[in-house]
Amino acid sequence: LLPRTVIEMWALLLVSTLPLVTPFYVPGVAPMNFHQNSPVEIKAVKLTSSRTQLPYEYYSLPFCKPDNIVYKAENLGEVLRGDRIVSTLYNVLMNLDKKCEVLCKKPDDPIKLSVDESKLLAERIQEEYYVHLIADNLPVATRLEFYPNKEEGTEEEQRKDTLKDIQFEHGYRLGFTENNKFYLHNHLSFILYYHKEKVEEDVEHNYRVVRFEVMPKSVKLEDIKADERKTCTLPETVAPVPQEIDPTKENRILFTYSVHWEESEVKWASRWDTYLTMSDVQIHWFSIVNSVVVVFFLSGILSMIIIRTLRKDIANYNREDDIEDTMEESGWKNVHGDVFRPPQYPMILSSLLGSGIQLFCMILIVIFVAMLGMLSPSSRGALMTTACFLFMFMGSFFLFPSQLDIVEFIPSLLYFGYTTLMVLSFWLLSGTIGFYAAYVFIRKIYAAVKID
Repeated sequence: LLPRTVIEMWALLLVSTLPLVTPFYVPGVAPMNFHQNSPVEIKAVKLTSSRTQLPYEYYSLPFCKPDNIVYKAENLGEVLRGDRIVSTLYNVLMNLDKKCEVLCKKPDDPIKLSVDESKLLAERIQEEYYVHLIADNLPVATRLEFYPNKEEGTEEEQRKDTLKDIQFEHGYRLGFTENNKFYLHNHLSFILYYHKEKVEEDVEHNYRVVRFEVMPKSVKLEDIKADERKTCTLPETVAPVPQEIDPTKENRILFTYSVHWEESEVKWASRWDTYLTMSDVQIHWFSIVNSVVVVFFLSGILSMIIIRTLRKDIANYNREDDIEDTMEESGWKNVHGDVFRPPQYPMILSSLLGSGIQLFCMILIVIFVAMLGMLSPSSRGALMTTACFLFMFMGSFFLFPSQLDIVEFIPSLLYFGYTTLMVLSFWLLSGTIGFYAAYVFIRKIYAAVKID
């Protein structure tokens, strides 16, 4: 009777604690709710190019800067990716459209670019740099619309062909070149999509950002009409006169932007689907295909050589003319003796084998954790951070059961604790030295490079 009473008491205690249990989100992936006219912060991430593969900070170019520049605290993965998330002057309010507004400076006092700044801006445009922004941790994307050519066929087939093919690319182009002239995208048309959450009556609606698009334009300074309240008007033509950047002289430019909100049926949990289907411009598909073809070609040649050698050896073994020669083992039959023969460089073999197993286990664990949804794309840099730390600590886990005779809890705790401290110390020391060495090296190299 006593054990039954104890079980009932424990069950009653567990049931009484159920109202105290609340659901939670994994850090970094919790939805953010906005109300009408709530500020939606637009942040800059970096500048990237598929030609140079060198990321730059957003304010390395003469963009409009706030009085107090705020940098976001970043993890290891974001630093290795080259992200430098920083605040901007874009003033965006939830579900409030803006036709055109000057970003900074007064309309009668535009930004004056020096010759060096103009030259730097022209170089970045020539190198096909993209600007990356984020809103509510969603990266900006440029919509690209393609209209396939009509072909002969039925009316239904022609109607299908006339449908536009919509694709997206990460970020937006800094500018474009035409006839050896450089043009800057100085006007950004932001298109933000929100999903309205269902709430009870007489309760203010919650809005969630589910997509962030931009349409960059280049508009000449003289064609932008603005007043003292920084409200501007753009020419109504489809193709306005673009803003040229002359690298040989000073230039005067004006940055403007507009905001348009649209309601979307896409829920917050599915807002990353569009971004995950984008094609990354930084993936060099031609190099990958070329490498795969070379690997298959060399594998085919090696297979042909091995097959010819085996056929020759088998033909020698099947001869009945010289029985004494066939009794002696030669050729590929000697392979079984090499299995138990010690290698010529055992330490190098052990190091390579251990590093390979360490790398394989790290990749396996990262893929498994990503399959569980714990490495969401909204957690910027989490994948690379997890991979780096797993690779570092995997060596300690493999050394622990194979080489050390530690079986108790306290010695194991001391071992892993001191190992962690040493790893972090060497990581900070080597990372600092490596960063400054690479920084000085790149500064010295690129300072001596002259680009005409």
